[in-house]
Amino acid sequence: MDPNGLLLIMVVIAAFYLLIVRPARNRQKEQQATVAQVVPGVRVMTTAGLFGTVTAVEDDQMDLEIAPGVTVRYVTAAVARVIPDPDPDPDPEPGTPEAAAASIPEDDTPGA
Repeated sequence: MDPNGLLLIMVVIAAFYLLIVRPARNRQKEQQATVAQVVPGVRVMTTAGLFGTVTAVEDDQMDLEIAPGVTVRYVTAAVARVIPDPDPDPDPEPGTPEAAAASIPEDDTPGA
């Protein structure tokens, strides 16, 4: 076999791996990490774009509460992303009730 032909075949195989196989593996690992975060109480978005709160997880299925009292069942693989809880504002505006509550020191004395 011609050495140039062998080199061309190796380049095609390497390009196939770098452009198709490797990115697919990375996407699969990311999806598995997302599904691992699915626990009751977490807000998620499904691959269909449905937002809900996970109420129960059983094997590869979960119950999503999409409105008060409305629960649907999905497979956990349908989770596109986990929605993080909004962080509380670290510096509340002066004069707001949050600022007033933040300025009251907590009693951390033992036995109190």
